[in-house]
Amino acid sequence: MPTSRTGVLAALALLLAACGPADPVAAPAPSTTAAPPQSFTLVATGDVLIHQDLALAAGALQDDGSYDFSAVLAPVAPLVQAADLAICHLETPVAPPGGPYRGYPTFAVQPEIVDALAGAGYDLCSTASNHSLDDGADGVVRTLDTLDAAGIAHSGTYRTQADSLAPTIVDAGGVRVGHIAATYGLNGGPPPAGRKWSVDVADVPDVDGMLAAAARARAAGAEVVVASLHCCVEYDHDPTGAQVAAVQALLASPDIDLVLGHHAHVVQPFQQIDGEWAVYGLGNFVAQMARQGDTYDSVLARFTFTRGVEGRFRVTSAEAVPLRIAVGDDAVTVQPADPATFDRVAEVLGRRGAVAAGLEIVPG
Repeated sequence: MPTSRTGVLAALALLLAACGPADPVAAPAPSTTAAPPQSFTLVATGDVLIHQDLALAAGALQDDGSYDFSAVLAPVAPLVQAADLAICHLETPVAPPGGPYRGYPTFAVQPEIVDALAGAGYDLCSTASNHSLDDGADGVVRTLDTLDAAGIAHSGTYRTQADSLAPTIVDAGGVRVGHIAATYGLNGGPPPAGRKWSVDVADVPDVDGMLAAAARARAAGAEVVVASLHCCVEYDHDPTGAQVAAVQALLASPDIDLVLGHHAHVVQPFQQIDGEWAVYGLGNFVAQMARQGDTYDSVLARFTFTRGVEGRFRVTSAEAVPLRIAVGDDAVTVQPADPATFDRVAEVLGRRGAVAAGLEIVPG
C-alpha cells in the first residue's frame, strides 16, 4: 500500500529529532600570528673603565669588602632602561671577586661593575679593546662568564675558536639585532700563539674581518647589525683618516646598519653617511682619569629603527644626550650634562654635519 505524503513527513520529523540539531558551521578561528614589530629603540654609551685608588672605586667599596657601583649609574639608568636594546662597552677584563684589582696600564677590575651595568638595564656589551688581554686568557674567560651570569650578551672576545665564529644576536623589542666588535690592537702585542681568535682585531682601516662577521650575523637571521669599533687616537675629538675610512667601509656593507666608536676617551662627532649613522666616539662613560676636563664629558646615543615598506629597518630618529662624569669627594656619578658641558659636547657632535642631517641633541 503506498505511503501517504503526511506519513513521510512525520517520519522525517522523528528522524531529525532523534539526530538532534545540526552543528553550526564553525567560523574561521582568528589568526594568532602577531604583526611583526615595526620599530625599536637602541641606546649606546662609551668606555667603562674602573680606575683604582680614586673616588670611583672608593665610593663603591662596601663595609664587607665588596663593591656596589649601582649609585654611579643611577642618574642615567632610566635613559638606559627605556630603550629596547642598550649597548655598553666594557673596556677591561674583570678580576676574581676580592681581587687583586689593577688599574692603568693593565686593568683587572671589580666584577661588581657588571652587576651595576645589568641593573641599569644594559643588554649587551662589546668587549674588544686594547685592554682585552690585560689579565690574559683567564681574564677573557672570567669576564665573559661574569657577563653571562648577569644576563648580558657580549661580542668581540671569545673563550673558544668556535665561539668566535658564532654570531651574537639579541632580541630588541621582537627584532633580531646582531652585534659585532673589534679593536685596532692590543697592549703588549697580539694574542698568544694559537689563540688569535681570542679577540677580534682589525688592522684599521682594513675591516674585512668585521665585514665577514656581519655577513655571518645576517645569514643567521639578524634583521639589523650594529658594529662597535675600538680605535684609533686617544684624546682627539676628531677622527683620524684611517678611522673615517674604516667607518665608511663598514657602512658601505649591506650587512651593517650602524657603527659605534670607542677608545678616544673624549666625545667625537656623529655623522650620517649615505643615509646610515656612525658615532666616531662616545667618550668615557664610567671612568675617572688623571687628565681632567673633556675626558669627563660623555654622550648617550639613541637611535630609533623603523621597518620600511621593503621590510628593511633603517634609522628614522637619531638623538644624542650629552652626559658628564661628576666627581665628588668620595663618589662618582654619571649624570645628564650641565649647560656648559651640554654646549661643549654639542659643538663636537655636530662637526661633521650631523645636526644638518637630522641629529637631535637633547637634554637627559
